[in-house]
Amino acid sequence: MTSLKVLTPNKGFRRIIGVDPGLASSGWGIIEAEVQRIRYIAHGCIETKPDLPHSDRLLYIYEQFQAILEQYAPNESAMETLFFAKNVTSAIPVAEARGVLCVALAQRGLAVREYTPTVIKQSVVGRGGADKTQVQNMVRLILGLERIPKPDHAADALGAAVCSANTITPQSR
Repeated sequence: MTSLKVLTPNKGFRRIIGVDPGLASSGWGIIEAEVQRIRYIAHGCIETKPDLPHSDRLLYIYEQFQAILEQYAPNESAMETLFFAKNVTSAIPVAEARGVLCVALAQRGLAVREYTPTVIKQSVVGRGGADKTQVQNMVRLILGLERIPKPDHAADALGAAVCSANTITPQSR
């Protein structure tokens, strides 16, 4: 692995990593937040190949996420709670990927702040019943991006980070 430049948070800012877990694709997004100001830092996805053994996919997610945490040095984390009403079978691999990501965060002393999809939508759009496109477009506007972040998992992760910035004040930590 090549040497990474560690990007430490600016003084007085909260560096928040949002995470959207998945076995095939785990989205992540980093923002910095200060009172009345949110600044975009980076986003991306950790993607695994379906032909790899399951345990190797989880290890890959863990190792890649560790490198992201090392490079961007967040001091807070946010994640959407898992909700599977229709397909419980797909919930298991997502929950396993989520567990791997939570362990990586815990190793760095970062508590995982969890938000329901409704709370994220309410925080980002102002309406708990907003659709995915509305949330992604508001994330784009809030962060001053030219385009909606891609892939969708990364946009969702940025939404969780923005939600955390909007709902947790420095005094309440």
